[in-house]
Amino acid sequence: MSADCIFCKIVDGSIPAKRIYEDDDVIAFHDINPSARVHFLIVPKLHIESLASCEAHDQALLGKMLLLAPKLAKEQGLAGFKTLINTGKDGGQLVFHIHVHVLGGGNVPLTV
Repeated sequence: MSADCIFCKIVDGSIPAKRIYEDDDVIAFHDINPSARVHFLIVPKLHIESLASCEAHDQALLGKMLLLAPKLAKEQGLAGFKTLINTGKDGGQLVFHIHVHVLGGGNVPLTV
């Protein structure tokens, strides 16, 4: 955990979030500034800065996050959806704790 990371604070409960899923490894919650009718994030509880900093030992966690996306999208009423991982400042990443955006429900933007 990182003391100054907003997602770590959501994971530890010190910042509230509209949670839709949680297990020992990940948490999913609605984005506070949605870019589509349905917009939620899947975030690992382990603080990993970005996709670029992932290593081979993170493979199972990354796979778990991606396989969770369609399950949660369906539960949120989506027949189709977009997934997005912004990586690094030049890739549009604003919170430096890896996360998957899941968006759907019409007018899904090209970037988030």
